[in-house]
Amino acid sequence: MNKPTGMTSHDVVDVVRRITGERTVGHAGTLDPLASGVLVVGVGREATKVLGTISKGTEKTYRATVWLGATSDTYDAEGRISENEEVIPPKKIEVQSALRKFTGTFQQTPPVYSAIKVGGVKAYDRARKGESFQLEPRTVTIHSINLRKYTWPTVEFDVTCSSGTYIRSLAHDLGEALGVGGLLQSLERTSVGTYSIWQAHSLEELQSGWEGFLLPVPHIHS
Repeated sequence: MNKPTGMTSHDVVDVVRRITGERTVGHAGTLDPLASGVLVVGVGREATKVLGTISKGTEKTYRATVWLGATSDTYDAEGRISENEEVIPPKKIEVQSALRKFTGTFQQTPPVYSAIKVGGVKAYDRARKGESFQLEPRTVTIHSINLRKYTWPTVEFDVTCSSGTYIRSLAHDLGEALGVGGLLQSLERTSVGTYSIWQAHSLEELQSGWEGFLLPVPHIHS
């Protein structure tokens, strides 16, 4: 599916469930409501069995737009935004250099507004209650980052990364590296493993004959 902005991944699953009449429907890898793009949806028991492997065992690519000179408690445009008035805009070469430093394998701290569970409770539920806590850094790999466009205060780039990488954290960390602050303004997932945005379908398309859009369940070795 090509998930639109403004919907949760679970919302998309609910719509697919209604359209197909199949109760067993799931997705491989959550996209935030702010994000759009590739959401692999399994329809039927055999398809949903492989979703975990597709989600955790594949590279993902994104097109991200980062707003520099501002920060957010959620690391994106949906949170409480604080603009940094007195900053010197970095030069393009400085942005390129900072992005290059995020390639490779390193420890990344997820946003506190995330679905990671802390003591059995989702982090964003704790954060919304004003609780103070820290999430443990996790190992992620960024295979490549390619700058597409930079016009202060926005940076647009493509990134290929391992499962579990938070692009919101990358946006925040990029802003810190440049000394100006940063938050994720928009995000499109362009692929999950072999599943590309070019073969993804909208919910509107699904209404007019969903059976024709089904792909074979991949054979995954256990």
